[in-house]
Amino acid sequence: PAVSLLYPYGPHQHDHKTPKLDDGTSKEISLAVPFTFYGKKHQTLYVNNNGVISFGVRVKQYTPDPFPLADGRPFVAPYWADVDNVLGGEIFYRETTDPMLLARITKNINQYFPKIPFTAIWAFVATWDHVAYYGSTSNKGNTFQATLTTDTKTSFIILNYEVIQWTTGKASGGDAETGLGGTPAHAGFNSGDETNFYNIPGSQTEAIINITQTSNVNVPGRWVFQVDDFKVTGVPTEVPKVAGSNNCWL
Repeated sequence: PAVSLLYPYGPHQHDHKTPKLDDGTSKEISLAVPFTFYGKKHQTLYVNNNGVISFGVRVKQYTPDPFPLADGRPFVAPYWADVDNVLGGEIFYRETTDPMLLARITKNINQYFPKIPFTAIWAFVATWDHVAYYGSTSNKGNTFQATLTTDTKTSFIILNYEVIQWTTGKASGGDAETGLGGTPAHAGFNSGDETNFYNIPGSQTEAIINITQTSNVNVPGRWVFQVDDFKVTGVPTEVPKVAGSNNCWL
């Protein structure tokens, strides 16, 4: 079998879990090492069930908006959509200084950004494991992960997409059986300053279901960004075509 893109997660990693609650969030999580996001140091964050890691504010909104957001919420959206972990799946998270994981993350960052000296000293790993969508009448589940890492000065976020089977919850206009249609999921970053933001190609179109096949680091299903002083690196200009369709989303 192919080696998973995902960094280790789950109970055996002593992960915490968010509540089984529609539109739920974690408690406010204090970080042992400050994480710099768009020039601001953050000591706390929230893991929100609806596919978002946020700084300073919970995000319960289930239908995504395109970035930049007018209300100044700074957050990372690996896959912002109407997740319902009551119907299926778990959302895991942990802070870690595990040497083996930090070595693996460091190796990855050095490979993708060879001109930036970087040795990870800390990471935060959040994983949405086979999560269902609101109103689902199917057993479809999405598995994806966001990893924050820093050397205290330079910060990166690694987004890993292993299985994406649905794009939309029922309350966002999606079909209860297929999890498609309506207002599809959004992936990217919002700094909160209305100037710095990034929308991963395919966001809020049916093409987002193919995010397991896209990348800015030539590893299908992985997107990596430097976010202390945001730089968009190696981003493809074309949005992926939808499987079984001739549509090209521009």
